[in-house]
Amino acid sequence: MDTSGGSGEFDVLRSKRNATRYQILVEIAERQPAVNQQEIADAIGITAQAVSDYLQDLVAEGFVDKGGRGRYEVTKEGVDWLIGRTDELRTFVEHVSEDVIGQVEVETALATTEIREGETVSLTMRDGILRARTGATGSATAVAVTDADPGSDVGVSSFEGVVDYDLGTVTVLSLPGVRNGGSRAVDPDDLAALAAENDVVAVAGVEAYAAASTAGVDPDVRFGTVEAVHEAATKGLDVLLVAATDSLSAHTDRLRDDNVGYEVVDAAEE
Repeated sequence: MDTSGGSGEFDVLRSKRNATRYQILVEIAERQPAVNQQEIADAIGITAQAVSDYLQDLVAEGFVDKGGRGRYEVTKEGVDWLIGRTDELRTFVEHVSEDVIGQVEVETALATTEIREGETVSLTMRDGILRARTGATGSATAVAVTDADPGSDVGVSSFEGVVDYDLGTVTVLSLPGVRNGGSRAVDPDDLAALAAENDVVAVAGVEAYAAASTAGVDPDVRFGTVEAVHEAATKGLDVLLVAATDSLSAHTDRLRDDNVGYEVVDAAEE
């Protein structure tokens, strides 16, 4: 049986009839076997009479089985049709996100040379900042969509290639809670030495802030450390995170999810 319901790729998008059939079948599948036609009409923005007409056609085509008054179920043929149209939609969404949006999306970079709109630029990542210079000599290129002088921001789009840089690493200095020593468990000299070895210092919790202050370290990040530490590391910066034990898991879970390398150092053992 031909269950395409029409011809041509992405037919469910091009045909209003098939788009409505798709929505009705989804609504039936979610509500079956007791189906209220008015609820479906309200959900997809058509009249209850239109839903009734579509249902008659879907039953006649074998996509829906009518079991009695107000009782409908999607048949195997109907499920197969839904799967086919869903696959079409998935392919279309992937095409839009990868091939279309990627070409029109605009990122902001720091200009390291004079750049004029329409020029091809090379992209690099340094000190956690995306940088652009005129010419197509790097591993990643884009097209400038604004003018820029050196040191100012420039909009870039139509990306090609991959920006070549290594992820940063995170050193986590774990502090006990205040009842178990808190900041007093940290050797200030050790903390200062670790801070000097990293690009960014983040503190999570009052114990961590107190420990940094005692060591004479001015933290770069005090709030929103889960996101900030993750973003800094993924932009190639090495991070020292000083954190009380009760806040560790939120940070390490996020780093692990994105394959960012980290090492946990127990302050009490330093």
